[in-house]
Amino acid sequence: MVETLPSLVSLPPGSCAVVAEIRLPPAEARRLMELGLVPGTPVEVVRYALLQDPVEIRVRGSCLSLPRQEAEAIRVRLSDGT
Repeated sequence: MVETLPSLVSLPPGSCAVVAEIRLPPAEARRLMELGLVPGTPVEVVRYALLQDPVEIRVRGSCLSLPRQEAEAIRVRLSDGT
């Protein structure tokens, strides 16, 4: 059975999750990985801007604003925030 992973943008603000995979072309995925978004990394959805774009997340103690299209490509596993 194939595991269905939710995208980062499916989570409400305040939700915590762990990056499972990034479904982008290699060059785009590499840029996100250089920002600290690698599989196994905890992330928190901080807020959505007007019209849901961009998405502000907290990762490794820093806040990042990602275009919604990139955030949709980040698949996560839910966590309890600890």
